Amino acid sequence: MNSNARMNRRTILRGMLGGAAVSMGMPLLDCFLNTNGTALASGAPLPVRFGTWFWGCGLNPGRWIPQKIGTDYDMPAEIKVLAPYKDRLSVFSGFKAIVDGKPAVVHYTGSMSILTGSAPKDMQSVEAPTMDTFISDAIGSTTRFRSLELAATGNPRDSNSRRSSSVINPAEGSPLAFYTRLFGPDFKDPNAADFVPDPAVMVRQSVLSAVTEQRQTILAGLGSADKARMDQYFTSVRQLEQQLALQLQKPAPLEACTKPGQPSWSETKENTQIDVVTANHKLMAGLLAQALACDQTRVFNMAFGDATSSLRKAGSTVTHHQLTHEEPIDEKLGYQPEATFFVDRIMEGLLTMVTALDSVKEGDGTLLDHTLMLAHSECSYAKIHSLETLPMFIAGRAGGKIKSGLHIDGNGDSVTRVGLTIQQALGLPLNKWGTGSMETSKTVGEIMA
Repeated sequence: MNSNARMNRRTILRGMLGGAAVSMGMPLLDCFLNTNGTALASGAPLPVRFGTWFWGCGLNPGRWIPQKIGTDYDMPAEIKVLAPYKDRLSVFSGFKAIVDGKPAVVHYTGSMSILTGSAPKDMQSVEAPTMDTFISDAIGSTTRFRSLELAATGNPRDSNSRRSSSVINPAEGSPLAFYTRLFGPDFKDPNAADFVPDPAVMVRQSVLSAVTEQRQTILAGLGSADKARMDQYFTSVRQLEQQLALQLQKPAPLEACTKPGQPSWSETKENTQIDVVTANHKLMAGLLAQALACDQTRVFNMAFGDATSSLRKAGSTVTHHQLTHEEPIDEKLGYQPEATFFVDRIMEGLLTMVTALDSVKEGDGTLLDHTLMLAHSECSYAKIHSLETLPMFIAGRAGGKIKSGLHIDGNGDSVTRVGLTIQQALGLPLNKWGTGSMETSKTVGEIMA
């Protein structure tokens, strides 16, 4: 490759590492864009991404809903951490799930109503596929991954993405495995059909070293802005590799530490300790942002926690979920302080995800500007499993397809108004969505650009 003329949006860096093929997608460089940075050089629009970000057990009443409707809304205690992105974050309150006489399936009905437009009859069923699958069919058919599902808890079952009741898109729960999946698409040993790449080798040696020659050739033909963009991309990848490498290092010996006997339970990667979940999520968010920037996928589903929020502090077996039901409400504070500790960490996690998207420059804005991410929970007030005023946020502007920085009060309308709006904004030819009393043809017009 001797010149930019031979480079395009699909250019891939390829190399060998430990006898296995590795590849890296290219970020969106200025040389791929028009002179204004508002479209690809071909005239095609910049890609728009869609994602969901999920947490369990809702938020506290009176501590997250702004008092002011519309623009310049206030940010109460539980969402105040998101203030740096207020102009690119919209808050949706007052929207509810309607069950039409079906039993409300705790920790399930709310999320499935938001994502499928229908209230399930039981825990084993969904009435329709989740909307991310429709969106991925529309905007993700040309990318390497139609969608990427991730769970910071390490549990592949912590996924809300469903084609049907029996077809669940499992989540990737390991940052190391996710790294391998992204940077090792062609890992095949011709002499061993069951070869699996070793993420330890990949991280310690760095995939960047495997594509050095091609990388240097490409850099030589780029302008100063694109060189800086590529340096930022490679630096970001290497920083993530270094963070992952720490997980592979043998810890320093501790005299007081003794190895316990063999446990009776089977080994599992799942870990709901809040500090572990937070660390996993930060790594995954960074890797996901690079995957989106390199057009490896345009659709993602990130679960910070499971629906029953099994998050717990180190050394404790008491979960966030248990606290929402068992912890007394502090008379002076008016809420459950121990349970709210987890709410605050969850909202910090949402900030981490939004920041990761915004840290990637793309065209005349950032990756966040070209993304529509729906963050939501499965209930409003976990203590009573309320389906009224389900908390929902939209981060990003979908490439200018939606307006942001608004607080919208649904006044008791169905959550399907939000889902219909999202799907229409992303180009799906729908004039109504949902079933039963949640069927609607009414979008949230305030956010439609």
